Amino acid sequence: MKYIDEFRDGALAKHIAERIAAEVRPDHPYRFMEFCGGHTHAISRYGVLELLPPNVRMIHGPGCPVCVLPIGRVDLAIELALQHDVILCTYGDTMRVPASGGLSLTKAKARGGDIRMVYSAGDALQMARNHPDKQVVFFAIGFETTTPPTALVIRDAAREGLKNFSVMCSHVLTPPAIRAILDGGRPSAGPPQAGSAPPAGSDHCEAGERGGDCSHETAEIEGFVGPAHVSVVIGSDPYAKFAQEYQKPVVIAGFEPLDVLQAILMLVRQVNEGRAEVENEFTRAVTPQGNLNAQAVMDDVFELREAFEWRGLGTMPLSALQIRAKHRDHDAEHRFNLGYRSVPDNKACECGAILRGVKEPRDCKIFGTVCTPENPIGSCMVSSEGACAAHYTYGRFRDVQVVTPCAASRLPPLSPSAGGGRHQRPGEAGSSVPLDGASAVMES
Repeated sequence: MKYIDEFRDGALAKHIAERIAAEVRPDHPYRFMEFCGGHTHAISRYGVLELLPPNVRMIHGPGCPVCVLPIGRVDLAIELALQHDVILCTYGDTMRVPASGGLSLTKAKARGGDIRMVYSAGDALQMARNHPDKQVVFFAIGFETTTPPTALVIRDAAREGLKNFSVMCSHVLTPPAIRAILDGGRPSAGPPQAGSAPPAGSDHCEAGERGGDCSHETAEIEGFVGPAHVSVVIGSDPYAKFAQEYQKPVVIAGFEPLDVLQAILMLVRQVNEGRAEVENEFTRAVTPQGNLNAQAVMDDVFELREAFEWRGLGTMPLSALQIRAKHRDHDAEHRFNLGYRSVPDNKACECGAILRGVKEPRDCKIFGTVCTPENPIGSCMVSSEGACAAHYTYGRFRDVQVVTPCAASRLPPLSPSAGGGRHQRPGEAGSSVPLDGASAVMES
């Protein structure tokens, strides 16, 4: 594990953080969005925020596939399990996403549904081989990262002539979500999906029926930390249009803390120099063109949906995939004649606003009290890559003061309410987070 340890080196983290602090303009607010749940997790786990100057803010984006999954899709999966006598297979985090009526796939399993956690799409296909007398459905979710394995099992099932295996496809695409954020959360005009949620600004949304913040306002972003595993598949080239059209720099980064810090430094330099380019920090895994073989199998099995509902971003055209007609025999939505119905989010949950970057987990009134990883009310508290779960698990919401001995004598005592329920940042009242603490932060 020495190679991984090198990307978690506290001394190197201190050095990069010192460079960031030296190069930022004190009078300029830097607002960067990490667009990957793995980055959100790494930022919280390794205390990256505590190493940044006060005018460099990281904003969580809709990069967690479990988080952006709307309730209506989970309801369909529960319907399959409870009403169609199938073996439903899916990934572990998906089983805990809250659905309608206080249900989840885990709770539906307790009610008698044959719902099984799998580690891969291949496990689901093997389940169908092992149970030829049962219909097996794989509830497939994820961005471009997990899409190729799903495509492969559909193609393998067709080649083997398996009649008892199908896929409920909920794969979504990263570039349309980035564009929605840059467009202020207002999806481009396009035909709505039958039974889907109305676009932003509709009467349904304005009436407050979707719960939480329904404005679809998005955060003001100056640059993006581009996703890692997604970019391994699609490459760095698809982000060029965002740099060119919106003049927003993108730096693709790996998952380790040094990767993230270096990407932030590269973004700071682009902003300071007035550049808007796509740069690749994650050169050990990402190429400009991506994985052409993976793209080919995806294109063979899937096509674009006309529209798809995202939690927090509403219904967006051409933002998700569906199974092509030639593989329709393995399309669960077609086989079981499933009809999608949009379902409002819990009104107390701020997950939608958090996914758009306009609120932080600490802004949700049920965060850490009613809503915890053990009892998630919203999807952002389910996966370790969700912003709420990451903040909760690693204590980023707590009132913690990190100081050096020499600085401690200059600071007033930290009151119990200081910081609004989160770590204090440098420059904020009652706080000081010097770079000398980088090693301790990295090793914690």
